[in-house]
Amino acid sequence: MEAQNDIRLRLRFYKDVPENKERIRDKFVAYKKIMSTDYLMKIRDNHIQFTVSGEKHRYWSPHLTVELEDLEGAEHSGTHIRGLFGPAQTLWTFFIFLHFILAGTFLTFAMFAFSNYTLKRPMTTDFIVMGLMLFCWILLYFIGRQTRENGYSQMEELEAEFNKIIQ
Repeated sequence: MEAQNDIRLRLRFYKDVPENKERIRDKFVAYKKIMSTDYLMKIRDNHIQFTVSGEKHRYWSPHLTVELEDLEGAEHSGTHIRGLFGPAQTLWTFFIFLHFILAGTFLTFAMFAFSNYTLKRPMTTDFIVMGLMLFCWILLYFIGRQTRENGYSQMEELEAEFNKIIQ
């Protein structure tokens, strides 16, 4: 999976396999019983979460979320697998929270700037704060890219384990 030149922070992949989804799910269930303690797997119906655990786990360790769906037109003889790599849900929620705070602050000061413009008052402070919010937004993007880069080797490990399971 080519991830270095991709602008998205959460990498996705899709795979079609010729086996039905129950059989694929059973492979994950069987693998869960024999897998290394370096990994943690949670299986709920056709939703599977797979991550690094134990001593190898860091705050930037990736999580692989897998959805198993019937392949359209295959009459239950094929499975469409949707995979999504991302950070831990708590880290992702925190990043989204920060984005909302930045966006809210930016919009608030944009309204103040418009109000000050219509009242013919100075808008310097409003533009400075808006500029800082844009800078922080860009900074958050690069922090997210760095976090993904830190977890790239573990992402490859998870992908290799995933491929081993569905073979």
